[in-house]
Amino acid sequence: MDKVVVIMGASSGIGAATAKLLASKGAKVTIAARRMNRLEEIKKDNPDSDILAVEADVTKEKEVQNVIDKTIEKFGRVDVLFNNAGIMPVNNLDQIARDEWTNMLDINIKGVLNGIAAALPIMEGLRQEEHKNNIKTTIIAPGSVKTELYKSVNNSEVHAGLEKVMEASGTQMEALQPEEIAQAVAFVIDTPSNMAVNEMVIRPTG
Repeated sequence: MDKVVVIMGASSGIGAATAKLLASKGAKVTIAARRMNRLEEIKKDNPDSDILAVEADVTKEKEVQNVIDKTIEKFGRVDVLFNNAGIMPVNNLDQIARDEWTNMLDINIKGVLNGIAAALPIMEGLRQEEHKNNIKTTIIAPGSVKTELYKSVNNSEVHAGLEKVMEASGTQMEALQPEEIAQAVAFVIDTPSNMAVNEMVIRPTG
């Protein structure tokens, strides 16, 4: 896979699984997240792959821009931006959890926009050079996946229920594996230039 892929939120779960899969397919991958130690572990575990690790908080515009700048510096271009960072502090509205609302907006919405703002000028430049190549956008909406996302849920009852599902054995039919979502991401990236996947909804069968 001759692609340069930037993955935000790559320290665990779907992001980490996608980084490993794409790197194994020959892609050049930049992995970014707040937990640099996790990123270094991924890089260490894949010594034969071309991986760049950059510490970044998606809520900070300059840090996200630095990820793109470092990628250009090392790989010369950006083919794919995977805006994967997110949190899920599920709570009842009557809890008036304003801090949670702010964090969700900052990470899940502004974080995505920060990534687009940093990468789009570079990708538009590529489009001008090779006008036949379109910039494609895909929304991948996974259902329950065995990741650390549930740990951001502060509601104790919801947290306990999700923890039971995620950590119980034999729940493959109730929750997908991160590697399975990574396969979907790889499929989307590897589509021909005349084909675009606009939206992909993935759910466990259980």
